[in-house]
Amino acid sequence: MPTSRAESLPVTLPFEKFWAWLQGHSNCIVRAGTPDVVLFDHDDYHWHLAADHEENVLLVQLVRGKDLVGEIVVMSSDITYVQCEAAEAEEFVFECVVETEAAREVAYHFVLTHAYEEEQPQTRRWTH
Repeated sequence: MPTSRAESLPVTLPFEKFWAWLQGHSNCIVRAGTPDVVLFDHDDYHWHLAADHEENVLLVQLVRGKDLVGEIVVMSSDITYVQCEAAEAEEFVFECVVETEAAREVAYHFVLTHAYEEEQPQTRRWTH
């Protein structure tokens, strides 16, 4: 994804690819939300991303120490794709879009401090 404003065209990617990448970048989340609620990052908080396999949902949790501050339940099977684009103040918005024949809706959003970038394969470095 481009990182300069001049090149900031929306980019789309599959939700599964985005979620896998997001798990490695949870410390970069500034806020996350739905149309009804937004969780904001804070110096005392950390983000925890998990899966509830029994309920077949993903969890986005904001935690302070061992206390749960807030939680968003993500119904990943409903998400059609993720659209990413630059926002204001060096932030990047990732919108999880649900599409049906009748409507297109942003069901979840994540704002991060940097753009999506393809993960480069790790090169092995052998030492003796």
